[in-house]
Amino acid sequence: MKRKLMAIVLSCAMTATLLAGCGGSAADTGAAADAPAADAGAEEAGDTAAAEDTAAAEDTAADAGSDASTDSATPASGGGSGTINLWAFTDEVPGMVDKYIEAHPDFPYSINSTIIATTEGAYQPALDAALQAGGSEQPDIYCAEAAFVLKYSQGDMQDYAMPYKDLGIDIDSEIKNSNIAQYSVDIGTNKNGDVDALGYQATGGAFIYRRSIAKDVFGTDDPAEISKIIGGGSGSWDKFWEAAKTLADKGDAIVSGDGDIWHAVENSSDKGWIDESGALQIDPKREEFLDISKNLTDNGWSNQTQDWQDAWFADMKGEGSKPVFGFFGPAWLINYTLAPNCGGEKAGEGTYGDWAICDSPIGFFWGGTWLLANKNMDADKVSAVKDIIQWITLDATEDGLQYKWANGTLNGEGGTKDSVASGAVMDKSDGSLDFLGGQNMFDYFVPANSYANGKNLTQYDEAINLIWRDQVRAYAAGEKSREDAIKDFKTTVSDTLGIDAP
Repeated sequence: MKRKLMAIVLSCAMTATLLAGCGGSAADTGAAADAPAADAGAEEAGDTAAAEDTAAAEDTAADAGSDASTDSATPASGGGSGTINLWAFTDEVPGMVDKYIEAHPDFPYSINSTIIATTEGAYQPALDAALQAGGSEQPDIYCAEAAFVLKYSQGDMQDYAMPYKDLGIDIDSEIKNSNIAQYSVDIGTNKNGDVDALGYQATGGAFIYRRSIAKDVFGTDDPAEISKIIGGGSGSWDKFWEAAKTLADKGDAIVSGDGDIWHAVENSSDKGWIDESGALQIDPKREEFLDISKNLTDNGWSNQTQDWQDAWFADMKGEGSKPVFGFFGPAWLINYTLAPNCGGEKAGEGTYGDWAICDSPIGFFWGGTWLLANKNMDADKVSAVKDIIQWITLDATEDGLQYKWANGTLNGEGGTKDSVASGAVMDKSDGSLDFLGGQNMFDYFVPANSYANGKNLTQYDEAINLIWRDQVRAYAAGEKSREDAIKDFKTTVSDTLGIDAP
């Protein structure tokens, strides 16, 4: 199996701690096979790296288009039928395909994997050019993350995607049988109502909190009780802010920084950034984030950290300016960010084992990767591409990728467990984690996936979110008025993206 690694830079390379959280280097496909957060966190980590570490990103971009390393292996069949081209932005999906071929030695194709990091926006232009060029080097299977998947499933590049039904998949039946989270289906559904893309993770979010702080402040660490205290499932922030005041009285922060709230706000809003006419719009829930961020700052309800920076990681191990009660996020945040940054590897070390999860006040998701097939691929490849995509995104049997992923057995017993797209898989899997004091995370992440909204994304989210959060931070810090922050946001979106911003 030939692997071509172009401009290999993990989006999480901005810090050593985040690299650990993402599960290893891009060249280590074995590690990646048990590290689904390498892509789920790439969306935000890549944004931060591009914004905060420009020099390093420029070095990365300069390497784009050249092979960083190449290794070859031949499948048992010899790949006699030819080559399937796979494009991805981390080695995660290529690692999955490795496992598929190991389990199916008669698979008749070799795989050529091209991996280009999202840093400095390198991946999308390269992918677009390859799709448009066609020919023998065009992608047959390609990946898109939450920050830009709509461009490929519904937006400017949708025309290249082959609907799953055209691959020969009985898509409606398989989605129902596997109980795929609806938000994930909505994101991958094109304007004609056909499913173009599906993911393999479920990234519905919960509130992840410190048990010791819960006992000290609220007298209990029971997830059901903490859920009530913070208004879990209520659709309102009211109880959460009451809890923030109670925690503050004890000298604790309810979250580390405003970014911990932003992902919940962003992905629970009713509208996306672009209206039906193509103009910028600000959903009232997203506009309210201005006030949320300022209240967190003014009231001392956070440590005013910025996600994916050192102070944020310090709060995970309890070494910040104030103890932090919790973080909002999906399973990947637990496994690949909190766990490697908690200061320990077993109970009693750092904050390891001192965590639990409960319902978020509002439903949201954060991150994920979707798989697409190129409708212009050679007809002879369609059946093989179908088999790979189906095994990764829809197979709910114990032989499928998702069962192995959910139970941590993809590389043998003892691997990392994760929340997967199939609710049917999680219903028959064990999601208990020592990191959570033995709690079964699937008890909360399965329903969390059903609350998430997949209809508020646009293909411009990656760029607009960066601009918005810069303005929100300036307002919260008292550097500009609320009105000026909104005005400057609109002006920057219009000037940099050419989007009408009334």
